[in-house]
Amino acid sequence: MEFVILAVVIALVAVGVTISGLVISSRKKKQLPPSAPSSAPTITAPPAEPHVGDEAETPREEPRRTVEEVELPPADEAAGAPAAVEDPVVAAPPAPEIEVPEPTAGRLVRLRARLARSQNSLGKGLLTLLSREHLDEDTWEEIEETLLIADVGVAPTQELVERLRERVRVLGTRTPDELRTLLREELLNLIGTDADRTVRTESGLETPAVVMVVGVNGTGKTTTTGKLARVLVADGRSVVLGAADTFRAAAADQLQTWGERVGARTVRGPEGGDPASIAFDAVKEGIAEAADVVLIDTAGRLHTKTGLMDELGKVKRVVEKHGPLDEILLVLDATTGQNGLVQARVFAEVVNITGIVLTKLDGTAKGGIVVAVQRELGVPVKLVGLGEGPDDLAPFEPEAFVDALIGD
Repeated sequence: MEFVILAVVIALVAVGVTISGLVISSRKKKQLPPSAPSSAPTITAPPAEPHVGDEAETPREEPRRTVEEVELPPADEAAGAPAAVEDPVVAAPPAPEIEVPEPTAGRLVRLRARLARSQNSLGKGLLTLLSREHLDEDTWEEIEETLLIADVGVAPTQELVERLRERVRVLGTRTPDELRTLLREELLNLIGTDADRTVRTESGLETPAVVMVVGVNGTGKTTTTGKLARVLVADGRSVVLGAADTFRAAAADQLQTWGERVGARTVRGPEGGDPASIAFDAVKEGIAEAADVVLIDTAGRLHTKTGLMDELGKVKRVVEKHGPLDEILLVLDATTGQNGLVQARVFAEVVNITGIVLTKLDGTAKGGIVVAVQRELGVPVKLVGLGEGPDDLAPFEPEAFVDALIGD
């Protein structure tokens, strides 16, 4: 029995020794690897945090200088006066370069070739018909039809045909030069050469002349206002622009761009604001700046919209609180033909139209609209637009227009 107990004790001791060896062996495997060779990079530990409180180190004594001992740098090494540096973010944008518009004298004559290219069909057609050896009723009907297609209008066409028939009968033999002279005289008589076609830009008072520009959408009204500003500046006038078109997006921006090109200031208000108020302020600013002319661009209105037309009348009444309007220009698209006459009638009922501006006259062979619209309103065509260029707005000159109409 004692032998068995001794054997068990010896076995337990042997198992314990074996387990201890395994534990020690496992700990040896988890030890850090041997130090790297000298060629490996050295890892620098972060600096120790400064000690504070009881662990703080005693400050070391360092040499110090008094204010009197500090030497100032030499004068030649002293920094110069600080230069002002302009902040590019808040700096004002550079002023646009002011253009010098083309002089207006004889401008329509210089644009005659462009006008002739689109209008020659009317003049050449009439000359060809009048040159026939026998002018029978069929030929006169063709002449009448040619004039009607050119938008001369019914009454002016009948009047012109009757006068041509009478003069041709008296003339007898007709040479090409005689026919051209005859046709030129009759067309000039129909258009009229005695009307005052100057845009009134002198008020006769100490206040600026006020010109209001009206018309329907799409006729080029805002562009015409900007081009008119160039015409006036080219003639030596100072101009203030009133952006009273508050309903069309970017209309005020467009007008302001035109004004900046020639140095004219634009008075504008918020989009959708009261047009009459802006027009009033524009005239007020024109008076304060002693400007020569104030141009007011109104919103394009459909002539069928009674409320909008009434508002146009309100703009006119408000502006007249400063003084009478010197000019009210109706802008018409020459390509609209007889429909333009319907527009003209309604505008004439709301405001007192004093002059007509025909735009896009170079894009149509219907130059007879000049005759028709003058006959309808009893007011002259004063300006014509002959292209997209900034200086393609010209004072209307009947002689140059007819010469372009019938060609050389």
